[in-house]
Amino acid sequence: DAALVGVPHRILGEEPAAVVTLKPDCTTTEQELRAHVAARLAAFKVPVKILFASETLPRNANGKIMKSELKKLFEGQAASA
Repeated sequence: DAALVGVPHRILGEEPAAVVTLKPDCTTTEQELRAHVAARLAAFKVPVKILFASETLPRNANGKIMKSELKKLFEGQAASA
């Protein structure tokens, strides 16, 4: 699973960030994912931050990914940095 959310940026307003859950037998790096996405999407759509989640992404009762919860992961990361 993967989800893209907008995280605050002081000049642009927002920039893309991704949360990715890999299958147990898969491995990849942040750089490999960025290169893969950059080859297929416009530069402004390539995530500047990628977090690898060890658990499944949070979902609501309809099965949709709760992006508001994912944004909180990045807000906490920015506050601690």
